[in-house]
Amino acid sequence: MKKIHAAFIGVTALILAGSLLFGGLHLYGSQQLVPENTQIADWDVGGLTFTEVRSGLNQRLESLEALPLILQAERNSELTLTLKQAGLAYEAETFLQGLKTLEEGGLLARVQARRSFPHSWSLGVHLDITALQGSLSPAWERETFGTPVNADRQITGDDRVIYKPEQTSYEVDWLALENTLRAAVPTRFSNPEFLPGRGLALEVPLVVKLPEVTLASLKAQGIERRIIQFSTSLGASGPGRTFNVNAAAQAVNDTILPPGAVFDYGKAIIKAQQDSGFREAPVIVNGKLQPGIGGGICQVSSTLYNAALRTGLEIVERRNHSLPVSYLPKGQDATFAEGNINFRFRNTTGKYLLIRAAVQGRTLTIKLFGTFPRNVSYSVQSQTVEVLPAADKLVNDPSLPRGGTRVLQSGKTGYVVETHLLRHVDGKLVEKSRLSRDTYYPQPRLVAINRGGTGHSGTPESPKRQVVEDGVRSSNR
Repeated sequence: MKKIHAAFIGVTALILAGSLLFGGLHLYGSQQLVPENTQIADWDVGGLTFTEVRSGLNQRLESLEALPLILQAERNSELTLTLKQAGLAYEAETFLQGLKTLEEGGLLARVQARRSFPHSWSLGVHLDITALQGSLSPAWERETFGTPVNADRQITGDDRVIYKPEQTSYEVDWLALENTLRAAVPTRFSNPEFLPGRGLALEVPLVVKLPEVTLASLKAQGIERRIIQFSTSLGASGPGRTFNVNAAAQAVNDTILPPGAVFDYGKAIIKAQQDSGFREAPVIVNGKLQPGIGGGICQVSSTLYNAALRTGLEIVERRNHSLPVSYLPKGQDATFAEGNINFRFRNTTGKYLLIRAAVQGRTLTIKLFGTFPRNVSYSVQSQTVEVLPAADKLVNDPSLPRGGTRVLQSGKTGYVVETHLLRHVDGKLVEKSRLSRDTYYPQPRLVAINRGGTGHSGTPESPKRQVVEDGVRSSNR
């Protein structure tokens, strides 16, 4: 009996001890208070109810995001935003998830969560830099710092090359600003008003913004000085021809050729047609002068040809006129026939080449600017090696006395001309090379004669394909 009684007492004691233990665990694990000595971002929340912590946490997060951010830049520029407007967002999701472990799950899980609950928690800080980029936009940069201005190169009236440096401005260094902002923003609740009356002031990190064209890039092109100048006279050119020469010169003027680039006179003629068009003036058609559009444009190509020769440039395409011209020696001209004959040369100086062309008074002048050895020069020599006499071309004219003749058109002598390029170094001839062997074909003398008979002038010649030299086929004015 005593053993049964002792066993009953033992079981009762175990039940009571278990009840006490369970009750203690239940009281411990079911608390609605944050464990003592718990802090989140230096805010002591130990002993506060879950509801108080959540409410206070939201208020403090909003308070942080509402802190003013004063962004200071050059020229005393200042922009004030809230941290939220600057793209900063605060959260305490890790801590809130920790609170859930104290409220949810089984009793033992809640007890374990409370026993292992960390005493220190930090805030999550997230930055969306695009929000700030919307405020410090390119428009704000232009308004605050201005816009960069390209460096400029000018040719003075006495052909000196002068440079005007670029003007720089600033733009935001976004990587540096993002890093600076992340390091400077508050991450604690202990003293969010640590910037009394002003908030968080930051100097906006800037980088120099260069224009597209800098002084260094301009000078690197190598347009250092006037290399050569060559002129031809317009002589007694009429208004139409003078207009055409000037129009072609303007189209060529200020052309810049990179190293190795080819100048194409045909493209300049297209530009002149688009810009100003051409007027009527004598052109050469199948070796004869006749009225046409654009007469005179070959004076520009021929003058440019001579400037290119005297700079030692590579001539890619060139042909002489079918008739000698009055403004240059035979063998030193360069004709142009739209769609048939072009003038082209390559910039072989190794640097950029600037072409200036202008008509002043009765003179056309071409100037080339760039880099060229001062001790090197070129000259041109042309020599007639054969004279081609003009033959007579007879046409029947029954109105003349039988056997009588009459000259209808004077003939023109033809020539074969060889041209050489001479290279000089320090004033001494070091090289002579043949440039061209040009033929200016003779024009026959047209003679009327009465041979008697039917009065027919014979079988007509087959029409030739018309090649318009020193002009264009039509005007696009």
